[in-house]
Amino acid sequence: MTHKAKMKKRVQFINEGTVKSQSPTTLDSIFTDLYITEGESECVNLEHEIWQTESAYKIHSAPGTAVQINDIFRPLSAEEKNIKTVMTKGIAGIGKTVSVQKFVLDWAEERANQHIDFIFMLPFREMNLIKNNECSLQKLLTAFYPELKQLQDEMNFVDRKIIFIFDGLDEMRFNLDFSAETVTKIDQSSSVGVVLTSLIKGSLLPEVRIWVTSRPAAVKDIPYSHIDQFTEVRGFNDQQKADYFRKRMKDDTQAGKIITHLQANRSLNIMCHIPVLCWILSTVFCAMLGQNRTMPNTLTDMFIHFIIAQTKMKNEKYDDHEEKDSAKLLQSNKTAILQLAKLAFKNLVNGHIMFYEEDLQQYGINDTKGSLTCGICTEIIKEESIFAGKKVYCFVHLTIQEFLAALNVLEAFWTKKMADVKQFLDMRSSQFLIDLLRSAVDKSLQSANGHLDLFLRFLLGISMKSNLTLLQGLLTCLDPDQRSIKLAITYIKDLEIVNLSPDRCINLVHCLTEINDHSLQNELQEHSTSKLQEEKQLSPLHCSGLAYAYKISGEVREVLDLQKFNTTNEGRKRLVPAVKYCRKARLASCQLVEKSYESLARALQSPNLTELDLSSNEVQDTGLKLLTTALRNPQCRLECLKLSQCKLTEESCILAASVLRSASSPLRELDLSYNDLQDSGVEKLCWPMMNPQCTLHTLRIAGCNLTKKSCDVVGKVLMFEGSCLRELDMSDNDFGDPGVALLSDALANSQCELEKLWLRGCMATEMGCESLATALKSNCSHLRELDLSYNHPGTLGAELLSSYQEEPNTKLEKLNFEPNSECHLRSGLRKYFCDLTLDSNTANSWLSLLEDNRRVELDSYQGFDFHSERFIHFHQVMCREALTGRCYWEGDWVGRVHVGVAYKGIGRQGKGNDCQLGQNEKSWTLVCCNDYYAAKHKNIATIIPAPHSDSQRVGVYLDFPAGSLSFYRVDPDQSLYHLHTFYSTFTEPLYPAFRLEALGTASFQFVRL
Repeated sequence: MTHKAKMKKRVQFINEGTVKSQSPTTLDSIFTDLYITEGESECVNLEHEIWQTESAYKIHSAPGTAVQINDIFRPLSAEEKNIKTVMTKGIAGIGKTVSVQKFVLDWAEERANQHIDFIFMLPFREMNLIKNNECSLQKLLTAFYPELKQLQDEMNFVDRKIIFIFDGLDEMRFNLDFSAETVTKIDQSSSVGVVLTSLIKGSLLPEVRIWVTSRPAAVKDIPYSHIDQFTEVRGFNDQQKADYFRKRMKDDTQAGKIITHLQANRSLNIMCHIPVLCWILSTVFCAMLGQNRTMPNTLTDMFIHFIIAQTKMKNEKYDDHEEKDSAKLLQSNKTAILQLAKLAFKNLVNGHIMFYEEDLQQYGINDTKGSLTCGICTEIIKEESIFAGKKVYCFVHLTIQEFLAALNVLEAFWTKKMADVKQFLDMRSSQFLIDLLRSAVDKSLQSANGHLDLFLRFLLGISMKSNLTLLQGLLTCLDPDQRSIKLAITYIKDLEIVNLSPDRCINLVHCLTEINDHSLQNELQEHSTSKLQEEKQLSPLHCSGLAYAYKISGEVREVLDLQKFNTTNEGRKRLVPAVKYCRKARLASCQLVEKSYESLARALQSPNLTELDLSSNEVQDTGLKLLTTALRNPQCRLECLKLSQCKLTEESCILAASVLRSASSPLRELDLSYNDLQDSGVEKLCWPMMNPQCTLHTLRIAGCNLTKKSCDVVGKVLMFEGSCLRELDMSDNDFGDPGVALLSDALANSQCELEKLWLRGCMATEMGCESLATALKSNCSHLRELDLSYNHPGTLGAELLSSYQEEPNTKLEKLNFEPNSECHLRSGLRKYFCDLTLDSNTANSWLSLLEDNRRVELDSYQGFDFHSERFIHFHQVMCREALTGRCYWEGDWVGRVHVGVAYKGIGRQGKGNDCQLGQNEKSWTLVCCNDYYAAKHKNIATIIPAPHSDSQRVGVYLDFPAGSLSFYRVDPDQSLYHLHTFYSTFTEPLYPAFRLEALGTASFQFVRL
């Protein structure tokens, strides 16, 4: 028989589930398409594969270009080099091996790739069996393919076009050391790992092509520099699932019932994305459709019925006996199932999914006695292959291994054989079921990649009384302690999840579902439909659940504003993964951490996201580095990026410039305001903007410590022919008239097409305004809007600009230079200084107002007369002035003082949160004390980390039109250290307000400038 004929025989049919199926299925009937993996090839997978299933659930909305399996080695574009090595990743059971078999079958049947002389399939699970792990490539091939023995010399290989397929990299039990010395001859002996790395690196048979398949976590075992193309098998879409069930059931009515049930159960529907799990689930449905019983709705329920169905099938198939009583059925097969459970648990602990005969014999599963050929083992463990006289086994799917492992742990608990389990779970006590469940929860949360997530779900689910009833005859438990289930629910809900990944939190939500607790889901549903969403407080666990709901809904939200959620910043961090499923994401002032930026970098590869606001987070240069890598990705469609007040430096300008240089970048608006960029940073940022490929339309660099040098550089951008820049904000930079003159020169240039210019608070005087007026009258200006508020144009400057606006041919539609006065020539935020006085009618009777109502102390009872605006129970006071513009003030605090603002309508008489600053939606405060700062709003406190300082002076800046309230520590050198910024849509005037604590020591006094 020829090599092609043997390959055809090897791959022509496929057996679903186990190897002993009596009706093998043709390969073509279950094959799934491949999709090119774009933008993910360098990501290390740190999540359980089930979460990756959920990520790929909406397969047609996911990025990626479909390719035909026979074109796996074809370059994606004419410019790309020939493809030598392809890596195909996919989770367990998704169809990687089936795709390989389809490729080989089409070649063997002469339907495709006939220019290829030989295809060699070398599965890692079989190469693991090579004795002493020593061979040459020639011996390796003839061991797998004896018909090739006539190919004795290297010329036969050199002259042929060959493809090597290494299937199952994740199953490898030897090392691939790409730094080791390679071999160059096919008869040169070495370790199997060296032979493979020599092929991959090209030192051995450099012209051959190589195809490697792997589960995601093992992809990194081959350096990306040796991979030319990445592909991914993503499994069944909804239509393919429906087609599969119709083919398998052979009855459209029954298939329709299955499909309808899956559509109503999202968790099971997502699992059916995996072809092997379609077989598992259809097996259960086939066993139950003829019975008048409720279909399973949880994973645990489903897998219990699968074990029962497979046990029944075994009895009918091998024992010629039909047992309708499931308890008796399980009792008669108890030994075999629990042996498998021990095997599953031990290898889950060790991270193994492939087993060999010696592994099975260790747990009393001896193939020589027929247990694998005629027992329950046949239906749950499949025989994968035979090589060198040794057999290789694995569970039908990793979920079965995790389910059986959970069975083993519970049986060990009830039979008091807990030695291995206690060591694995680090248990101190095993007296009660809750001890076991708590330890399992804690252990699963310690896993970085979530490899115990499903194990935990099954462990909790099996502990339910309803499921233990189904397992009568198998497990020893006679009186399940359901109090432990209630305690487990409380334990999960009360967990501190600050350091947990989003996936671990989502699994906790699934765990609650497994034990029939839907309270969290009901609360989330109530939140999503409530008209009072901003009032209901959400825990971090709620937020993780909500992010998961967004993830699998398939809907793209228009706006996701994390400040609209009444939760802590920890809760807001849990919502970050949902950014991928919205068009506009507003994450301002959420105290995001590095992991958040990693998640955002992945979200930026979504074609949905077009606007991202990260203002007032400590992004810093390190965070921006993560983001810019994603921003340069061709899949990124982001048009607007706001990074105001993010502690960026000159280095960030270099990073941002790399994005602007990218020909594929769609970025049109960039806000880098209130970062210490300085002139050197702006210069680096601007050079890429003098390139016709740069599409930036709006640039905001307000408050970046810029001088006239930056005005000169920006002016050159404005005068560049082909510049797309139409809107420019350089407010709050103290470059004064010299800088304004340089910008005016650019405005007068015929190439400048700027339409909007903001120069608020730039210390411009009459001279600067005269420069602008001259430029505007040059008939070259396209300017439609000019903001010169908070400057000092003087009478002449104001008249010159106003007269231009009144000319009949003017393009200037909006001109603003109010307010303006000499005081606005102060540097920094102090140009917005406002003089404030405390309102004695609001002061609590224990407060003393001193120094013309500019100082307040918590001293002794003052006995103030009753007034409707006075705070009765809390030591609080408000100012007389109502603020609606841009205002800045400073003050010195002693003791423990709350500094903030409030609406006039804040409560005065009661003792509730409606009367306390920072405890309601009508007030915003910063708590100042010697140990820490804390920002408070809506009764949610955010602790603010800040370097130590002896300063007890605070600065407050209100930008009412922009909806921001910022707090600063004023250091002895008068520099400002940003502490926190609130963002809100202010609906009425705000009044500065204060609360003092600690009788006899607390005070606050305004500072005069």
